[in-house]
Amino acid sequence: MIIFYDANCPLCTKEMRLLKEADKHNKIALEDINADDFEQRFNHIKRQDALAFLHGQQDNGEMIYGLDVTFAAWQSVGRHKWLKVLQLPGIRFFAAQGYKVFAKYRTTIAHSLCKSACGIK
Repeated sequence: MIIFYDANCPLCTKEMRLLKEADKHNKIALEDINADDFEQRFNHIKRQDALAFLHGQQDNGEMIYGLDVTFAAWQSVGRHKWLKVLQLPGIRFFAAQGYKVFAKYRTTIAHSLCKSACGIK
């Protein structure tokens, strides 16, 4: 799968680094949505949409979004099996709403919560 992420977000970058460390079989490719040629290489994804919420593309070409990307990515590397609870009816709705808030304010959240843990100065 391909994960299209915001490399300018320290929390996002940290999670992608941890994910790739767990990806022993190279099942996941990472693409920075801020790359100059991003929209030319991935013309089916608008940068503004990808900045608004996480995008992923399955091996079969299917696009997935938000927490579904996180769930699929960690599942593919066999880690964080507890994330399946986020797929349960009821919980899925509230988790998705929480993710939307997080995605919108991720830079602010990163700078206030993650200074030492993420290496932000």
